[in-house]
Amino acid sequence: MILRRTAKLTCRCTADFDGAQDLSAASRLCVILGAALLIFILAGWGVAGLAAGAQDAPVNHPTVLAPRIPDFADLVAQVKPAVVSITSRLRVGVEDTDQETERSQTLPFPFNQFPFNQMIPRSRAVEARGSGFVIKPDGTIVTNNHVVENAISIMLTLDDGSQLSARIVGRDPRTDIAVLKVTPAHPLAYLELGDSSAVRAGEWVIAMGNPSGLGGTATAGIVSAQGRDIGAGPYDQFIQVDAPINRGNSGGPLLTQDGKVIGMTTAILSPSGGSVGIGFALPSNVIKTIVPQLEAVGHIVRGFIGVQTPAISPALAKVLRLPDRAGALVAGLETGGPAAHAGVQIGDVVRAVNGQPVTSPRDLAVAVADLKPGSQARFDIIRNGHEQSVTVTVAALPEQAVATSATPRQPQDAGLGLVLGRLSSALRQQLELPEGTNGAVVMKVEPGSEADVAGIVAGDIIVGVGMTTVNDLQEATRAIRQTQQQEDHAVLLRIFREGRPAFVAIDLAAPGKG
Repeated sequence: MILRRTAKLTCRCTADFDGAQDLSAASRLCVILGAALLIFILAGWGVAGLAAGAQDAPVNHPTVLAPRIPDFADLVAQVKPAVVSITSRLRVGVEDTDQETERSQTLPFPFNQFPFNQMIPRSRAVEARGSGFVIKPDGTIVTNNHVVENAISIMLTLDDGSQLSARIVGRDPRTDIAVLKVTPAHPLAYLELGDSSAVRAGEWVIAMGNPSGLGGTATAGIVSAQGRDIGAGPYDQFIQVDAPINRGNSGGPLLTQDGKVIGMTTAILSPSGGSVGIGFALPSNVIKTIVPQLEAVGHIVRGFIGVQTPAISPALAKVLRLPDRAGALVAGLETGGPAAHAGVQIGDVVRAVNGQPVTSPRDLAVAVADLKPGSQARFDIIRNGHEQSVTVTVAALPEQAVATSATPRQPQDAGLGLVLGRLSSALRQQLELPEGTNGAVVMKVEPGSEADVAGIVAGDIIVGVGMTTVNDLQEATRAIRQTQQQEDHAVLLRIFREGRPAFVAIDLAAPGKG
């Protein structure tokens, strides 16, 4: 088509120059113009074709190597074979509704210390699922005590899907640690325990386990804090993390980026039962201390001195004329116990054990627990505002009884909004009070009264007013009334609550109907 149009144009051009004197020159010019037009048309067609082809052809961009975001893929692949899933077949008679609910009710906050056992009802038994990790190639595994407590059989599932029957080597309910043993056909991959004291807030950590039966699950987060006391036991010193932890994670390892275990996931703060980003792990340094003893004798032998120590409130520090609130206040002494035998007195404030500072009752509990029974320890105390030292011969920790509440009798108005009752022998036995405990029982606390504001509740047992011991209802009532007349700032009561002693300062300036 283009060639035909060009030929027609050439003929017209030739005819226009018929009358010209120089026909050959005109013809040449016409040919030149026609050729130029042909070249222009052909060139435009080529450009259009190239443009159309460019739209269809793939675009090749230059290769740019962007910075890669770090991940934990290599770490997870390395440690995953050492993490196991645990299925415990519980004893017949254990409730299959929710084993951890009863225990978590004793905690002061909505902590689910034992939320990880996913209960699966069977025809005549109950199964609890949790996690664990191998610490020795011979088949030594660490997990939480509550994962295997009351178990009649334990089955472990390894990362490759193989299953092994496990036995319990030892358990320690106070720290919630258990050691299991399997007999593998070949050495198992294992994890190394790191130094939990070196972990810092803000450091990346990875939690692995068997949440909701989904074995081999990994989650990541950061360390939020160290040394958390969540009221789960006397030796609380948890690592707080924000890595997602859910049911079934219990007993799983918490790892740093170098692949070392710095904790074992144990508890979460959760109003709903699921992860809200507040989890707790037992420090690896505690595991290092407990595991060898469990392997050796199957249980833990701890030091014991026979004292009960509540926290020191600002009001208590004021009444006792302490320079600060640091220390452990002796609120109760076991009759004939190591501390009482050494001369420790009620009202003493322990500030150090063998030179190790004591800033709270938990510090004292941990320090005493680490003492070897039969050894002697130096306790630095403050008594009546003066510093002194007492040497105590440490005993072995016995099993402790837990007191329950009961209804007292024979009420008397003691003032401050308190109605007291007589502590009878039957009531003393029902409450499982320590031998020789005397005093009066709080029957009622007037709402809005000074005692109510101070936190006194029905069922508390008043065993002392100030540093004076009271032996019965009459002495307690008289001492409280006399102290109200003598003191112008506060009345100090020494009480027993659920088997534990405490000091309570009742502020006389508090509004009577506040």
